[in-house]
Amino acid sequence: MLTTLQPLRLDDDRMVTCTSPAEARMLWREAMATNGFYRHAAGHLRPGEIVLDIGANIGLTAMMFAESCPGIRVIAAEPVPAIFHCLQRNMATHVPQGVSLQVAVGAVPGIMPFTWYPRASANSGLYADREGDDETTKIFLRNSGLDDESIGHITAGLHDGQQIDVEVTTVSALLAEHARDAEIGLLKVDVERAELDVLHGISEMDWPRIRAVVAEVHDTDGRLAQFCELLSRHGLSPHSRQDPCLAGTELHEIYAARSSAN
Repeated sequence: MLTTLQPLRLDDDRMVTCTSPAEARMLWREAMATNGFYRHAAGHLRPGEIVLDIGANIGLTAMMFAESCPGIRVIAAEPVPAIFHCLQRNMATHVPQGVSLQVAVGAVPGIMPFTWYPRASANSGLYADREGDDETTKIFLRNSGLDDESIGHITAGLHDGQQIDVEVTTVSALLAEHARDAEIGLLKVDVERAELDVLHGISEMDWPRIRAVVAEVHDTDGRLAQFCELLSRHGLSPHSRQDPCLAGTELHEIYAARSSAN
């Protein structure tokens, strides 16, 4: 499937590159939501810190972080080639001191199969579940006020996926290469069911460097509790919320910070 890169003007008048204007607008609203944990996390950043954006997609959340706290440095990771091209362009234009990396992040380095949804890139991942992703989208749209006929039209073929092989690295490997001595003001994780893998790829010596974590967590098989327990074990205090539009789904937001960073 040939993917066309498209320009999009955001509501703050900045131009970005994307593969789906509709999805990009949704991601921008999510990044800018005043009651969301992304904006809350951005409000606690300090100039000179590093933000690790794991699952950066086209870079809209990275842009929000950089705008909220000038002087931070964003390291953004995204494995899908077409989406990475958008990330590169958007970071170069709007986060010029940032670093864009075409890589997935997990528990151990290597090469892994990855499912890319060209029509729903934000739902792509190492552990994609078409049936589950369809159901989550339907619940979200229903909670947003759409009727079943409209929902059926929107979701038909939405999660037709393509299998690609991607390079996988770890958080600690990224820190060793790109942020050896800097404090990590924020680790942002949005990796569609691979969020525990990301935490398992952090070495014991690197955990104390991470001042805060913000993440989307899929609560299946006790994953939400496991994620929070792992954060607590390493000195961060987790708080969770669920957007009302996602009520009835497995998706939750987590923000965790050390006591001095709340």
